[in-house]
Amino acid sequence: MTETNDRDSRHKARMIRKKAVIDEKIEQAKVEKGVLLILTGNGKGKSSSAFGMVARSLGHGMRVGVAQFIKGRSDTGEEAFFREHPLVSWHVLGEGFTWNTQDRQRDTDTAMRGWQIVAGMLQDPAIQLVVLDELTYTFKYGYLDEQMVLDAIANRPPMQHVVITGRGASEALRNAADTVSELMDVKHAWRAGVKAQAGIDL
Repeated sequence: MTETNDRDSRHKARMIRKKAVIDEKIEQAKVEKGVLLILTGNGKGKSSSAFGMVARSLGHGMRVGVAQFIKGRSDTGEEAFFREHPLVSWHVLGEGFTWNTQDRQRDTDTAMRGWQIVAGMLQDPAIQLVVLDELTYTFKYGYLDEQMVLDAIANRPPMQHVVITGRGASEALRNAADTVSELMDVKHAWRAGVKAQAGIDL
């Protein structure tokens, strides 16, 4: 047997074993339910990942609700693309980052008004995916009561999926979630003086 054939044989044997393990795990995964996903960490890509799930859901004909806390701009590529879609309900609920508004009470009032919209989404079984973009900051600054939000998420329709994005997700959020992904910041163009780019950052 040549070295190449031997390597190919060993590779095939590994893949057979791997497939058996994966097939067994797939067979054991029987539960169907709406999941809560947390996308957190200091790295870039949290909202981008959430909007990827929006696209994926729309591909399956699912209805989607998007609520953007904190962010106040309406010129992003994702909003331009998704807002007009008949299956998407898109809400920009913030007035800008906290260092821009510099008014805690105003930010609290804005978040509470936004929460009324989200509370309705979390009671609507026709909405199959709810994205709560930058929600973690409303807890960090005390704009929204975290337990109130967790209770509403826990009592949502059984098959409704929820995605929460933002840095610094709390232990309570992480514990409530079915899936938690933490994006790590290794390097960012902005720190080298590169401005935010359409299609990449906006």
